[in-house]
Amino acid sequence: MPLTHAVANETMSEVQDVVSDSWITSKVKSVFLSDVNISGLDIKVETVDGVVALSGEVPTVAERDLAIAKAKEIKGVKGIAADGLKTSR
Repeated sequence: MPLTHAVANETMSEVQDVVSDSWITSKVKSVFLSDVNISGLDIKVETVDGVVALSGEVPTVAERDLAIAKAKEIKGVKGIAADGLKTSR
């Protein structure tokens, strides 16, 4: 019986992690889309274990920096991986 309980807890934890990552991704995208200074549709957002990976292309370094800063502000974000987020200028 304890083994089943442990497996259930582990599965529940994995589900919570997935929900958290999904929530973070959705929240980051919504922040980008609602900010007139960020090309939200041009930035791909993926979250794994609380680390947000940003990719795509934005027009300026200032916009790239703003996107990174905004993503860092989201609750639950443990880090940002922005190597894939390029600037066209």
